[in-house]
Amino acid sequence: MSDVETLWRDLRSGESKSLLKKHLTPDLYRKFKNFETKYGGTLADCIRSGARNPQSNVGIYASDPEAYTTFSKILDKVIKDYHKVDKLTHPDPNFGDLDNLGFSDLDPSGKMIVSTRVRVGRSHKGFGFPPTLTKADRLKMEEITKEALNKLKGPLKGTYYPLVGMDKQTEKQLINDHFLFKDDDKCLKDASGYDDWPVGRGIFHNANKTFLVWVNEEDHLRFISMQMGGDLGEVYTRLVKAINAMQLEFERKEGLGYLTFCPTNLGTTLRASVHIKIPNLAATSTFNEFCEKHNIQARGIHGEHTESVGGVYDISNKRRLGLTEIEAIHEMRKGVEAVMKEEKKLAGQKK
Repeated sequence: MSDVETLWRDLRSGESKSLLKKHLTPDLYRKFKNFETKYGGTLADCIRSGARNPQSNVGIYASDPEAYTTFSKILDKVIKDYHKVDKLTHPDPNFGDLDNLGFSDLDPSGKMIVSTRVRVGRSHKGFGFPPTLTKADRLKMEEITKEALNKLKGPLKGTYYPLVGMDKQTEKQLINDHFLFKDDDKCLKDASGYDDWPVGRGIFHNANKTFLVWVNEEDHLRFISMQMGGDLGEVYTRLVKAINAMQLEFERKEGLGYLTFCPTNLGTTLRASVHIKIPNLAATSTFNEFCEKHNIQARGIHGEHTESVGGVYDISNKRRLGLTEIEAIHEMRKGVEAVMKEEKKLAGQKK
């Protein structure tokens, strides 16, 4: 029995409730089981993780950028379902006028917002995703990225720390800063996300640790801008200026926007978030409905499926596909402002 046949059998016979199992019908499986992209990507590469991990919510990855075309009959269904869109008509990128954003600090008093963060994922143009990458590919992308990072000047200038040969002191510091990524996610491992680990991987940050780049973690690149307090304008502007300064070419597809390894992270790939103290709103029975109404998502401060600590929650934009970057930022801003207004109202009622 071939690899793809074994995976298909395991997927169909298992307890999976993933979007992969929902949308990969027998007809689609038979049609695409022997297809291959120009990068050598196969259906088996796309479904391996979901077939081996029935607890997966999504269960499918793209073997490479071309998979979004070759296996579009499957991936498009998953994308529409996950992102709650009827059509894949993502607009061209628009980061807005950085000199006239119309917002800056969302919490000038500093009493509610602990920190602000904006991040995006990107893929180098012309390279596959983890299942189809070679060690040479990973090393090549690392070199391209290092050259681009060297273009950063002023407050953005920083240091690149490769995982290979990292000394214990640097490792300890990156762990303490919560910057270091690991190879401990089973779903990602089964998707070939950790092949050749730790070759080609590394972390960059500027001197004051407000701009961070992950190299060849899950995606080719993760760009992260962050700082304490609620100055969303400053955080967003720093991210956009840094990416522009690096002058890299990224994979994009009409209707889907920027392409990354996981179909949950397409379009803008942008996640803007604040850590915010909202003990009163979070205690209400309608908290989740409130977030849904404003197109925002609430998580514990240590990420998805974690609990709040001290009434502090991670609030972020929910939509990444079907709107521009500046629209996503404004949607998050309006949601956070609504959260703050409601929290203050509830706090006043308790007095």
